[in-house]
Amino acid sequence: MKALIIDDERLARTALRRLLKPYKEVEIAGEAANAEEGLRAINTSSPDLIFLDVEMPGPNGFDLLEQLEDVPLVIFTTAFDAYAVKAFEASALDYLLKPISSERLEAALGRARKALASVETNVGSGQESRLRQIFVRDGDRCWIVRLTDIRLMESEGNYTRLHFANECPLIFRSLSAIEKRLNPDSFFRANRSQIINLQWIESVQNEIEGRLVVKLAKGREVEVSRRQSQRLRQLLSL
Repeated sequence: MKALIIDDERLARTALRRLLKPYKEVEIAGEAANAEEGLRAINTSSPDLIFLDVEMPGPNGFDLLEQLEDVPLVIFTTAFDAYAVKAFEASALDYLLKPISSERLEAALGRARKALASVETNVGSGQESRLRQIFVRDGDRCWIVRLTDIRLMESEGNYTRLHFANECPLIFRSLSAIEKRLNPDSFFRANRSQIINLQWIESVQNEIEGRLVVKLAKGREVEVSRRQSQRLRQLLSL
């Protein structure tokens, strides 16, 4: 498990390194003292997990996540418990309040092990180029969304609307750009403007001219183009 520590306090970084030392499975890939350094370190080392301080000079931890194309597992670390609710709303793996105790760190790493195993199973080992998680911000709300939790992606110009849980926010990224990083075993281009997650299909019905209509969980229906309907039949052995 490759980890990166991003915190503007040197003593806090040192303390966390000391706490992590007994965990031989954790490889500390580096440190960063602010969001800019953190972004460069993430792009360079591609960590599985980041320990991320929320409040830092300049851009904060949430601002950093918004700049990432693919988001690693995130454990927030901060001295301010006022951020706890927002951190968990963002679907962070865990939230550690400073000074960090060894017991809380142990619990957080346990969650990290399980989450990493789940990500590798769903993405496929050795598929580093594929997306695992996306950070989404909509006004004051934000989420770290696992790709497996997204039922539907819809193109809206240069934006893409993501459908997960009961949410449907927009992200400033084109559907075509996202598609290049998706696992084709899980995601299927239904038509020019929509990509569906095959794992969320509830039913498929035939329409006129050989087209298929897919019903996704939560009741959403997506019409598949004629050409893609042929591909989907082969894929699902219909």
